[in-house]
Amino acid sequence: MDLKNPGLYIHIPFCLSKCLYCDFYSLTSIFAVPDFLDALFKEMEMYRNRFNPFDPSAMPSPTLQSREKGALRFNPEQIPAFRSGSRRVDTVYIGGGTPSLLSPEQLESILISVRENFNLISDPEITIETNPADLNRPFLASMRENGINRINIGVQSFDKKVLGFLGRRHSVKQAISAIEVSRKAGFNNIGLDLIYGVPAQDIESWLNTLKQAVVFSPEHISCYQLTLEAKTPLGIKWQAGEFPIPGEELQYEFFMKTSEFLEDAGYIHYEVSNFARRKEYTSRHNQKYWDHSPFLGLGPSAHSFQYNQRWWNHHSLDQYLAAINAGNLPVEETETLTMEQLRLEALYFGLRTKKGISLQDFKNQYHYDLLTEKKKILAKLEEEGLISIEDGYLYPTQTGLAVADSLSLI
Repeated sequence: MDLKNPGLYIHIPFCLSKCLYCDFYSLTSIFAVPDFLDALFKEMEMYRNRFNPFDPSAMPSPTLQSREKGALRFNPEQIPAFRSGSRRVDTVYIGGGTPSLLSPEQLESILISVRENFNLISDPEITIETNPADLNRPFLASMRENGINRINIGVQSFDKKVLGFLGRRHSVKQAISAIEVSRKAGFNNIGLDLIYGVPAQDIESWLNTLKQAVVFSPEHISCYQLTLEAKTPLGIKWQAGEFPIPGEELQYEFFMKTSEFLEDAGYIHYEVSNFARRKEYTSRHNQKYWDHSPFLGLGPSAHSFQYNQRWWNHHSLDQYLAAINAGNLPVEETETLTMEQLRLEALYFGLRTKKGISLQDFKNQYHYDLLTEKKKILAKLEEEGLISIEDGYLYPTQTGLAVADSLSLI
């Protein structure tokens, strides 16, 4: 039985404009928002009090799922209900897309439905992703009144040239105003999303963005290296040779300068891309993805996980709506992970975090003794300064975090 508290992710599949690098599912028309919300509320009702604890045998046959990618026709009643004393939902993350383009009334209706259908703890972490251009005092006050206590602002950069290259719809002035007004509206847990390694950016420009960010003392900062997916506008231009991207040495310099600067400013570098002003400001929700905690995803393209089961919804609003309106869960496909797959995932995610991997917990959960099975390679990595083994934990050094994806290949 999984005793970890489950989290809830809600995908809002709408944007007013599509950023040139973004590969997340969203539509640039908001015409279907009312239909989407009606379907979302129905999906919540389908999962009402049934997510945790979860009986893997209640899911459809993995063989059937791998062959049929249409609507999975199984009765939601197959999923066992909450039992007395079961673990309660402790995080809600409203992402997208651009959730902040919804009206205060629409966001309120979502949170009302969440509370009606799910067993939340008394002090859940409730996060919303926002675009700086959408934020004003009345809107932010409404979010606070409805229980949203953590706001993620997609600043990406304080450099006008970089924002233009990325195709962001907000200005530097709007970014600064959004942070200031969020604080005035009573948010004491503010996160900023920033992007580095942009072709229109050098180290000095990036450090200036970091200096501007820490002026506001945000509780959380996420620094993502730009990734160019093949089918995005920027990905297509890069493949056509219209601009270069930073090589490995420059990427390493960006990473190390970022870590050094933010740690000097008092932030904890607790995961490859994430920094928190204090331990209590680490993202409770995101950590569920890294430690195999259960989470339920609602909305088009949203993913869910529990025990050794992962499933995801249709990557299409039309298919999502059709499934819901036919009385089916909008699941596109599911997979059952083997013990080896779970172990490899745990290794991958654990070596991306500063706390690393508890060797005893890893052995107990995945029936694998890393110290014994990987003795030679661990000794070599420790000698190279990429990992440390101390007090029963295997964790990456600062240099190791910079190459965390390679470390997991041990």
